[in-house]
Amino acid sequence: MTSLENLIVKLHKEKQEAKKLKKQAETQMNESLSVEKRSSSGLRSVEKKIQSEREESSGISEVLARKTSQLESIERLIAMAEEKLKREKEMVDETEQEIEFAESSSEKESAEEKLRSLNAHLQELLSEIKSRQKTAKKIFDDVENYSKIQSKLSLQIQKQIQSKSSLRNTMIDSRRSAKSLLGELEKQTKAEEFAKKSLDDVFLRLKKISKRKPAAKKAAAKRKPAAKKAAAKRKPAAKKAAAKRKPAAKKAAAKRKPAAKKAAAKRKPAAKKAAAKRKPAAKKAAAKRKPAAKKAAAKRKPAAKKAAAKRKPAAKKAAAKRKN
Repeated sequence: MTSLENLIVKLHKEKQEAKKLKKQAETQMNESLSVEKRSSSGLRSVEKKIQSEREESSGISEVLARKTSQLESIERLIAMAEEKLKREKEMVDETEQEIEFAESSSEKESAEEKLRSLNAHLQELLSEIKSRQKTAKKIFDDVENYSKIQSKLSLQIQKQIQSKSSLRNTMIDSRRSAKSLLGELEKQTKAEEFAKKSLDDVFLRLKKISKRKPAAKKAAAKRKPAAKKAAAKRKPAAKKAAAKRKPAAKKAAAKRKPAAKKAAAKRKPAAKKAAAKRKPAAKKAAAKRKPAAKKAAAKRKPAAKKAAAKRKPAAKKAAAKRKN
């Protein structure tokens, strides 16, 4: 019962821990998914902006190229008009000299007519040059404005490209993180379910045990009176049996004592006879061993002397060799 209660406490802690970790993983996963969603949305927005700005830049480039071409064309016309104006002024100077040095009135009138025509044409050229210069200035201002817009758009496109790279990396990292956290979420969900199932099993076992207890108490309550009755019945019977066994035991003990005394009396003479028989035999054996030992000792002495006599010269020779 105590072990089951301890197991319930342990499983409850495991369930709470799994639930806590599951919630953390779920929160982190939702954050990662939210970041991924925002990054993806931002990436699409940036791509649209880049596309729009590139189209705008392309349009401005076309306008800028057209304006630049117009400006170059007007500048060429102004240069031609200025060159023509220069020639016209030279012709005016020449005509004025002709009027001054005319010999007749007809020559003078003809020169004066020519001068009036040149002056009129000169005024036209000056007016044309002024008009074209005004147009050129306006086109030049347009070219400068469009160049600034083009430069600004180029910088914006570069920034958007950098932002696109950063958003793509964020989206990839968030996706990986969400995938990893999904695995952790599944793991903690399984752990929580396992702990819950284990708790349910333990509670079921505990419920069964609690149901068995009243039945066991009833059975024990029933067994106690029966056991008392049986014990009460056994006591008189045991006393009677004990009373019967005592006289029988005394008779048996009385019968065994004379028999034991007779057996002990029979064993003592037999033991004495056996000891008396063993003594002469031991003396004869000792007497036989003594002469044999003396003969063996007598044989070993001459052999030992001969061996000692042989070893002495050999020892002397060896000592002499060592000295030399």
